[in-house]
Amino acid sequence: MLAAIGSLRLRRVIFLLLTGLSISDGRWGSGGQRDRGGGGGSPYGRLVGQFREYAHGIQGTVYAVDENSLFVEGFSYDGSAPDAFFWVGNTDRPNPNGLIVPYPQEYNTRDPPVLRYHNKANIVLKLPAGKRVKDIKWLSVWCRRFTVNFGEVFIPEDLEPPRRRVLPEFKRLAHGLRSGNITILDAKTFYIPNLHYDGAGPDAYFWVGNGSEPTSFGVKVPNEVGSLEPLRGYQGEDIEIQLPRNMTVYDIDWLAVWCVQYRHNFGHVYIPHDLDVPPALGQTKITPPWWYSPTSSTTASSGGGSWNETELSNCRELIPDRVQVQWEVQGDSLLVRVAARMGDSHYVAFGLSGDENRASMLGADVVISFLDRDAGAFRAVDYYLSATAQCDGANGVCPDERIGGRDDVELVAGERRNGVTVVTYRRPLQTNEPINDRPVTLDREVVVIAAIGPLNARLEANAHEAEDKTTDDIRINFGSQNDQTCTSSLFNQPEETPVEAWPPMKIIDETVFTARIGPTGGKRGYTPITGHPSWGIAWYINDKLIPELYVIRGKTYTFIIEGGNDPSNPARYHPFYISDSAEGGFGQKKESEQREQRVFAGVSSDSEGYPAPIAAGRYCEWTHKTIDRSMQTPTFEEFFETLRLECEDGEPATLNWTVAPETPSLVYYQCYTHNNLGWKIHVLDSEEELRLVKAGSISKGGASITYASTLLLTVALSFILHSICNFVSVTR
Repeated sequence: MLAAIGSLRLRRVIFLLLTGLSISDGRWGSGGQRDRGGGGGSPYGRLVGQFREYAHGIQGTVYAVDENSLFVEGFSYDGSAPDAFFWVGNTDRPNPNGLIVPYPQEYNTRDPPVLRYHNKANIVLKLPAGKRVKDIKWLSVWCRRFTVNFGEVFIPEDLEPPRRRVLPEFKRLAHGLRSGNITILDAKTFYIPNLHYDGAGPDAYFWVGNGSEPTSFGVKVPNEVGSLEPLRGYQGEDIEIQLPRNMTVYDIDWLAVWCVQYRHNFGHVYIPHDLDVPPALGQTKITPPWWYSPTSSTTASSGGGSWNETELSNCRELIPDRVQVQWEVQGDSLLVRVAARMGDSHYVAFGLSGDENRASMLGADVVISFLDRDAGAFRAVDYYLSATAQCDGANGVCPDERIGGRDDVELVAGERRNGVTVVTYRRPLQTNEPINDRPVTLDREVVVIAAIGPLNARLEANAHEAEDKTTDDIRINFGSQNDQTCTSSLFNQPEETPVEAWPPMKIIDETVFTARIGPTGGKRGYTPITGHPSWGIAWYINDKLIPELYVIRGKTYTFIIEGGNDPSNPARYHPFYISDSAEGGFGQKKESEQREQRVFAGVSSDSEGYPAPIAAGRYCEWTHKTIDRSMQTPTFEEFFETLRLECEDGEPATLNWTVAPETPSLVYYQCYTHNNLGWKIHVLDSEEELRLVKAGSISKGGASITYASTLLLTVALSFILHSICNFVSVTR
């Protein structure tokens, strides 16, 4: 009996050596017994239904592959219509108000190609950027010219496509192995973020197998560049790996880093048995091998790389005398060099417009480049612009990584001299993020945008001024050669003439304040007054731009707030609160950062004990009657005449604040959801102090100290006069 068992084990080992597959537990390969998920056992995803044919022989069975992709099995169409496309929409029936789903996805013409003849073809369809299967009600084959529906299939309302599955990080056992949470992208692909491994294992590989723990009966998985060489060291890199041959995640119990020579497990993660991930049909784009070069970095020293060191094959000037962009295609990536004449605390943004037909910030995919002065290094950061608002951690002008995406930009070099910042970076033509990233097409022109603006305290992009952006619909064909329209170097441009700022304003003797939103006044307003970067909007108190308020301890003040009360629209949601923070933005801060702020008014606790704003009100904004005239108006009063007030329906909120005795001498009115919208509140002890402020005897920011000095001087003079009188009496 023992001999028979040994013989069986030997045969299993021989099979492993010959095929590269472990067959322990009978759960590997095409004969695996585990539920394969992905849509009730279908290898194509969740069943949607069959096309209903009206003309031209339309046939096929449709599946939802994942949240953004459909698969058509056995698709047939006679190809004879002049203007037919795959067509999706969210109306009750197919109609002209749909969207084209290009097929094939890659094409060499300006417009997507019309649908050609197909006979029982298997087709993967990628929905238009930003669209999910749950956003559409039907898929049709539609003739755009004659508005005719050739065939349709309806998406069930309760359809739940297979989804990516997030796993824990690698278990940390040896050689410094650790990672972020690992994601199964599809049935064959793992995404491993922030991977660390010292590379010291002599014979280590990514390794998969069956059973309760990793063992030597496993299979090597190629690394991120498709190699089966022993693993190198990793220092916080994000990688993707794919299972070999016909193996899927439904065939394995664990993924490990394993040393074959010493049979040592450096760390592993278990694969759940209740998986329902997208099938691997080629819809997942894998990061190109150059991304994983050990020399890749997110920083570069200020001395690295030079604008003139190697000119790229194309150059455009996007903002006259201020921003130039060079580019060229290198394999599956785009090499970009952006130069901007700007301050060293500013960023330059360049990327793809959110609208295919015009320049649009909303939905744009851009790279923000700048010099990190504290670190002495350059940065190039992947951004997605989901709203025209400051990033609140979920929406707005946000780094991809801050909203759950991935930074797909590789910094190459950076330089700053003569007031010009030059940053060279590389980005993939295609990534795995259909929402945060837009593909770079090489066969037609696309609309691009660029801007210059200030960095905030997080080294994130704040709002730019009206004149600091592209104003025309600029189109670039990234596949071009020798598209050279730059006529001179930015290094030779003269320095900008400084602009005189408006003087700060004060409100000294009021107890009722209105708080509305308005423009920051460009280079004359918020930033020169406060020294802080602005987002492009700020608080207007009693129709003044961020005035300094003066209040007295023990008195009650009323704020009538019109900052917007719709949290679903972050660009128009600005609850008012009072804090000791010069930056504000309490609601977007981490809990540890919130503990660093003292809040005096405008924030309460919800039913679960979490902080919540209580003073928002309807939205009222002072807007430009035409365009921003701040550069042409030397006084705020003149600038204010160029604005008009626009208010939404609803009522303002009222906030009553009784100034507590322990309130510091300097606090700030701020926006709960965004940074840097407000300014100072000076807290005094008495009406006498307030009278001295009005008389100009107390300087701002030091009222109590100056008042104390005045009292001390008064006492001293009284003492001197009293002494003189006594001296005169005695001498008499």
